[in-house]
Amino acid sequence: MNIAISTIPVLIFLVFLFALDSFKLVTIKLLIISLAWGVVAALISYYTNSYLLSNPGSNLQTYTRYIAPIPEEILKAASVILLIRLKKIGFSIDAIVYGFATGAGFSLAENIYYLTMNPDPNLLIWIIRGFGTAIMHGGCTALFAIVTLGGINRQKISPANIFAGLFTAYLLHSLFNQFHIDPVLQAIGTAIIIPAIFVATFHYNEKSLRKWLEMEFFSEIELLSRIKKGEISQTKAGEYIISLKERFRPDAILDMYCYLSLYLELSVKAKRNIMLRESGLEPPQEQKLAELSQLRKNIGKVGELTLAPLVKMKYNDLWKLKQLT
Repeated sequence: MNIAISTIPVLIFLVFLFALDSFKLVTIKLLIISLAWGVVAALISYYTNSYLLSNPGSNLQTYTRYIAPIPEEILKAASVILLIRLKKIGFSIDAIVYGFATGAGFSLAENIYYLTMNPDPNLLIWIIRGFGTAIMHGGCTALFAIVTLGGINRQKISPANIFAGLFTAYLLHSLFNQFHIDPVLQAIGTAIIIPAIFVATFHYNEKSLRKWLEMEFFSEIELLSRIKKGEISQTKAGEYIISLKERFRPDAILDMYCYLSLYLELSVKAKRNIMLRESGLEPPQEQKLAELSQLRKNIGKVGELTLAPLVKMKYNDLWKLKQLT
């Protein structure tokens, strides 16, 4: 009974978050990997905390409140950082699910360990751990993912993004460990407030994602249609490319033109794939990503920067191309 109460609530909420993802941005495989990493992170944290607490002069209460959250949040965050670097996370929706999954795995291992080593018959303790501590661990890592992802406005994750996310997760974790209020009330508040924040974030970001899909989809379709009809010179994009003739060789201009055309085509297909997944359909595989990569090498960094007003290469734009793989 105790093990069920201390583990099932966080798993139920994880399944609930996964079900909320109407765009199917989260994959079962990465969800399981995130959950498994949480378990590994808990094991590493146990040995790390045990070693640090073994030092003379260590105070358990001070360590639990201010020191323990540091290695725990860093270890949990590692899987999220890797997923972001691999462009497997694109929006707050999937960031929340993968982050919470890692925290859920951590709390499962931690609660099972405590139950094994301290089989206290007091049911209230396991209710607090199941509805409070477990949700807190998942919530901290999910908040780290949201803050870190939200700070990325270029192609890559930066130390500043990571620090901001870790600091946010640490503050929440450390505050929870203070126990300035009654543990039961704290568990109830955690089990209500954190899920409410995530559900609200889900709904807000889902609307933002739909708006992004619609606005970019139709604007890219229109420009791509003009290119295929040979009418690009009548657009601002065409005027911009023509203005580059004095600065670049004809073959470089041709490569940039082909790069722009192919990028628009793949960007439209990427958005199509997202909408197909939302409808429960499996999108086709794309074979032209290698061609885009080669054209990108051909135009070089100078050409890429020159086309920056036309070809967006921020984090979300690179992520969407990953939807074609």
